[in-house]
Amino acid sequence: MSEACVPGVTLEVGSSKAAARIRAAAVEMFAERGYGATSLRDITARLGLSPGAVYPHYKTKESLLYAISLEGHTAALSAVSTGDSPDAAPADRLERTTAAYVEWHAVNHSLARVVQYELRSLSVAHYDKIATIRRRTTVIFTEILQSGVATSDFSIADVEAAALAISSLCIDVSRWFPTRRRRNSTELAATYVELVMQMVAARTRR
Repeated sequence: MSEACVPGVTLEVGSSKAAARIRAAAVEMFAERGYGATSLRDITARLGLSPGAVYPHYKTKESLLYAISLEGHTAALSAVSTGDSPDAAPADRLERTTAAYVEWHAVNHSLARVVQYELRSLSVAHYDKIATIRRRTTVIFTEILQSGVATSDFSIADVEAAALAISSLCIDVSRWFPTRRRRNSTELAATYVELVMQMVAARTRR
């Protein structure tokens, strides 16, 4: 996972192996039970550690959630940024970024579920930092859609609403994936790309 797009992420998240183990266990438990129903004692018990083991790395449960959120949203932004190719045609860019965003949420569904649906449990200051990263992801989709409208590749009445709809569609994958019928992230991404291209009334390419 690249953290280059948000300076200082590694420092804020925690780079030690112990911190990474704590975050991984917290993601599992927050995804299973919800943030509100999980205590730091629950997390350390799952790891076989004493209740105080988390405090050298994260002073509070909220600071642990923030570290997880920062790591997750940075990874999601990186996936979209890496999938984008600014010199390509708008339709190609939209296909690639949509596929990357869907696949990230499917492959990392537990982490994504936590970072996308526990936002309101963050402090105001931490929420604002995460919201900034989320906006950067939305801006990529908005810019692609604007380019497509300008070249008549897309027919969209409200670009901002369309960008929000696409982002929401991709994010929601983490809420339900996987199921017995839908377990292949690549196939799911291809299906969502088709839906998104229909949504923007993409001009048929020859």
